[in-house]
Amino acid sequence: MSRTVESEGALETRGIEQVPDHERTGRTRELFPTWVGANISVLLLTMGASLVVAYHLNIWQALVVAVAAPVVSYGLVGLVGIAGKRGGAPGMALSRAVFGQRGNLLPGSLIWVARWGWETINAVTGAYAMLTILDIVLGVRANSVLDMATLLVFVVATFAISGLGINAVRTCNKYATYFFGVFSVLVLVYLAVRTDWARVTHHGAGSTAAVITGMGMIAAGGVSWIPTAPDFTRYLPRTASSKAIVGTAVGGAGVVVLPMVLMGAVMAVSTPDLASATDPVSFLGEILPTWIAVPYLFIALVGMLLINSMSMYSAGFTAQTLGFRVPRHWAVSVNAVISLAFGGVLMLVATSFMGSFIAFLSLLAVAFSAWVGVFGADLLRRTEYDGRAMADTTRTSAYWYKGGFSPAAVAAWAIGLVSGLLFTTSDWFTGPLARNNLVGEYGLGWVATIVISGVLYGVLPKPGTGAPAGEGEAAEATGPAGSASGLAGEQATAAV
Repeated sequence: MSRTVESEGALETRGIEQVPDHERTGRTRELFPTWVGANISVLLLTMGASLVVAYHLNIWQALVVAVAAPVVSYGLVGLVGIAGKRGGAPGMALSRAVFGQRGNLLPGSLIWVARWGWETINAVTGAYAMLTILDIVLGVRANSVLDMATLLVFVVATFAISGLGINAVRTCNKYATYFFGVFSVLVLVYLAVRTDWARVTHHGAGSTAAVITGMGMIAAGGVSWIPTAPDFTRYLPRTASSKAIVGTAVGGAGVVVLPMVLMGAVMAVSTPDLASATDPVSFLGEILPTWIAVPYLFIALVGMLLINSMSMYSAGFTAQTLGFRVPRHWAVSVNAVISLAFGGVLMLVATSFMGSFIAFLSLLAVAFSAWVGVFGADLLRRTEYDGRAMADTTRTSAYWYKGGFSPAAVAAWAIGLVSGLLFTTSDWFTGPLARNNLVGEYGLGWVATIVISGVLYGVLPKPGTGAPAGEGEAAEATGPAGSASGLAGEQATAAV
């Protein structure tokens, strides 16, 4: 990213406050490696294998899933990323304008907790990659002590990158993109030569319901990035192309998701156990020759490190919006400690990594989708955000609304969340409405969540944007709820 006053050094010092216009010198093309790096995960291979083994799809259906999933999920990532250029602040800070200063604590807390699980999965996968490399290169066999040691190294490295800030994340993503591309081509060529294509192409087709459910499984990873999209676009100028923001998100994700999901589907024909492995990484060492497996696993390790760094980077902002009054890099450390603790439990206790992962994804998608529906509907009507009002967490804030809550946003979020869970099926939880209907059968609980919360927010009466009057009640607005920061400031001044 182009240098700015706050981010030109090794350590980014800016937190959730609005980035001044004179510092917003980023370029949209710099987002492409960001979304490439967000998807360099060997878990895409195991999910591709699951499409064949668990969902019984053939290679052509897997191709449809691999194309459609990133278009849908990262299309939403790009659309919400537009809020970053409009407001110049992280996603969960901008969310205060939608939910209210207190109301934002509700979805913020849930998203923060969901990030714990996502970061735990990534940390464990990274540790497995390290263990596999040690086994292949040095012949060192895994044990409980080594498991915890590799997990600790991975989490500490994640904290170091995410703690430094946006420049460190973007620089690592750029170089990882180059190396990952080279070795992915090598793996694809190797598989093309060694695969029994007659066996692959003659695999029976699965049901339409399984295709759509598979799309949801792959798309869930992208959905988890939607609330954080503004975190990576807030340094863009207000004049940045919205089409380019969406295009770089879809393109960056697609160039990784498509080949890796297909690679996993092809691998599953000869090694179906890949879809249910306790250790989803070691299979690569068995399938690929050492000269490809070792560097590819190393790149995959770096990819998981970058994914977790991006997630923790955003989690630090979320923690700050929840009231952690510490610098951003120290807020990141909270998630680092949590992922270390939960990761240890998963590595030592869990019997089925992929089973736990897919169950988590199904619930994760619903948790994030409730916020997406409300925030996305608000984005259609709001063109600017008042930075002063976002930073003011007292009743003098223009975003205080009714006692600190926007009733329309909070109600739509809560109803959408509950409704989505009612239609969701996973190994951990099955909603009472998840049977005998297309939404539940097709695994569309997360889609229902977005639609319900978005429509409800659109039709419910919304409080005006202005400084509150009286005991915590919002003053009547003299302009639209999506008013520009100047108008909000004038209203606040008038109220005083």
